[in-house]
Amino acid sequence: MKHFFALVHKDSDSAYGIQFPDLPSVFSASDEAEDIVKNAIEALQLYAEDETLPEASSHADIVARDDVRSALNDGAYLISVPYIEDDSAVVRVNVTFERGVLKAIDNVAKDRGLTRSSFLAQAARHEIEVGV
Repeated sequence: MKHFFALVHKDSDSAYGIQFPDLPSVFSASDEAEDIVKNAIEALQLYAEDETLPEASSHADIVARDDVRSALNDGAYLISVPYIEDDSAVVRVNVTFERGVLKAIDNVAKDRGLTRSSFLAQAARHEIEVGV
C-alpha cells in the first residue's frame, strides 16, 4: 500500500486546501478538518482512475523540497494519505475470530444487508483510510 504526503493549507476565510507535492495536478479541499483525509483519498483515487501513480516520495525527500519547506514555514502541515489500489481480483483467505466477535460481525453485516466478507472488507478499508 502506498502513502502520499499532502500539504494542507488553511486561510482564515477559506476551506482547507490539500495538495500533493508528488502529484502537482491533484488538489482537493475540505470545509471541515475531519474530512481532510477522506477528501484527499478521494482525490488520489480519482487521479488513479486515469493516470498511473508515481512512486511516493519519502518524508525526508518531501521536506527537503524548497516549495514544501516554504509552505510549511507559511503554516501548512503535512499529512500522510493512504492509497489502496483498486484491484478487483478476489482472494480467498482464512481468518480466525473469537466466537462472540464473529457473531457480532455476522449480526451487523446482516442488519446492513452485507455479506460477512463485504462487511469485513469495508471495515478494514475504513480503518486503513481513516482510523488513526
